[in-house]
Amino acid sequence: MIHYTLKCRSGHGFDSWFQSAAAFDRLEAAGMLACSVCGSAGVEKTLMAPAVRTDGAAPKPVALAMPTTKLEKQIAELRRKVEENSDYVGADFASAARAIHDGDAPERSIWGEARPEEARALMEDGIPVAPLPFMPSRKAN
Repeated sequence: MIHYTLKCRSGHGFDSWFQSAAAFDRLEAAGMLACSVCGSAGVEKTLMAPAVRTDGAAPKPVALAMPTTKLEKQIAELRRKVEENSDYVGADFASAARAIHDGDAPERSIWGEARPEEARALMEDGIPVAPLPFMPSRKAN
């Protein structure tokens, strides 16, 4: 696991964990990284100090920070409502949304991940989609 401090094009700063540096690079190249504040896809690593242990002990897991600002609390509440009231379909979001819209799958609320061109194609075909200001929990680790 590797922890990065990130920044979006709008200047919002946030932290995230990745399986490896290569995993970050793959997600970045695929356009799968988004700002946790505004949803912007333009995300880059920022300068950060490494955490180095000199006693030989393994690093302790870091707990995710509790929301403190009004915006963070609103995003946390939105996340809770989305997770309670819809099905996570992961990277199959575009095909699942299209199947529901076309009547080939039962109507239900879903959320997941889509590349920008997939989301654009859904909108062009009249299928309602909206970006969420958070990533799935599994993406944080």
